[in-house]
Amino acid sequence: MASTYLSWTPSNTGTRTTFTWSFWVKRNAIGSYQKIHDADYNNDANYYCSLFFKNDDTLVMSNIDAGSTNINWATTRKFKDITAWYHIVVTFDTTNGTANDRIRCYVNGERETLTGTFAVAQGTDNTFWNRSGNKNWIGAKSVSVSDYLDANLSHFYFIDGTAYDASAFGSTDATTGEWKINTSPSVTMGTNGFLILKDGITVTDQSSNSNNWTVAGGTLTKTEDCPSNIFATLNALDNHYASSTFSYGNNNVVFNNTNECFNYSTLGMSSGKFYFEGKQISYGSASERNYFGVTHSPPDASTDWLGNNNYSWGYRSDGKVYNSGQLQGTYSSFANGDIIGVALDVTNSKVYFSKNGVWQNSADPAAGSNGLSVNANKTYFFAVGETTGGSGVESATNFGNGYFKTTAVSSAETNASGNGIFEYDVPTGFTALSTKGLNT
Repeated sequence: MASTYLSWTPSNTGTRTTFTWSFWVKRNAIGSYQKIHDADYNNDANYYCSLFFKNDDTLVMSNIDAGSTNINWATTRKFKDITAWYHIVVTFDTTNGTANDRIRCYVNGERETLTGTFAVAQGTDNTFWNRSGNKNWIGAKSVSVSDYLDANLSHFYFIDGTAYDASAFGSTDATTGEWKINTSPSVTMGTNGFLILKDGITVTDQSSNSNNWTVAGGTLTKTEDCPSNIFATLNALDNHYASSTFSYGNNNVVFNNTNECFNYSTLGMSSGKFYFEGKQISYGSASERNYFGVTHSPPDASTDWLGNNNYSWGYRSDGKVYNSGQLQGTYSSFANGDIIGVALDVTNSKVYFSKNGVWQNSADPAAGSNGLSVNANKTYFFAVGETTGGSGVESATNFGNGYFKTTAVSSAETNASGNGIFEYDVPTGFTALSTKGLNT
């Protein structure tokens, strides 16, 4: 949702002492102020409330009334994992007789320890949420368009008049211990209650209240990634040699350093068969090259390029394929706009490459023929890279969400596993790199 935000102004005043948020969020960037849900009176920072991620990656709630801050709490937990969905429930109930229970926060079903001002006076009703005529924003700071939320959101509830805890919206899987979403909770929405972003990117209220939101800035992009199936992205947290800039949910990368380098996926593969697509967007000069491939380990030096070490294989834009720094074959060259498919059969230790849907070296991944051998008994990651150093080398990836940057794939070809949306046919027996794909 970076640079995208939603707005809604309630026409009624709800229950000012009691309300609940429940939403799922997957962060794409950390270390900055990112607003989740704001409300204000007359665009005035002296009458303003906010639920947001702080630049130290804690979750914070603040309320400023007539210039004085009367609510200002933070979690002790830091939300730094960009690979996972967090389920967050915040309960506001100032009618509660126990001071420390008047504002509660739950993450993945567990109640969080809060610091700061959360044991507010009984009957407190001076926040600017749930008040007629007060502008509400999701995804940006309401009194000045800034502090965008760089994250995915799903199943965003606001409950007016009832204090729910996390068990209303999720449960613990008895076998895995994983906190799982309840997609149809039995809750009372109240006058100003709403449910948006339930299925895809709809901002139309999915409750019976018709409290519909609008996209006030930017563009909402649908993602297959959801709380019940997490797709791989590029790993923006491991960027120690690449100095790369990530965007579009960490599915796009621009290499900014002066050294050869690569970045790799957040999820790894130790068995099974997986497929992903990479698209060359641009290169900085004629001597610079894009790479797509697989790696067992992250770069171990500032000059480590994809295909340079023993456990990485890279298909370069001039058509050359490398492993251990040695040429393994010469395929068709590719240019800006071309899409490279990478199919990795970890079980049988083979990797295959395609250009615009044509498998190189007359390979047939489904039949297991004419692939390049990879080392057995290793965990691998999909990867993208560049060589010769410089700036302006840009690559987009599609791990199954069906987009390159904000452009949807044009054909959405056959995928026998039904897991993910790709431009070209996914070889039979292969699937997207996601939690569902890893557990099939």
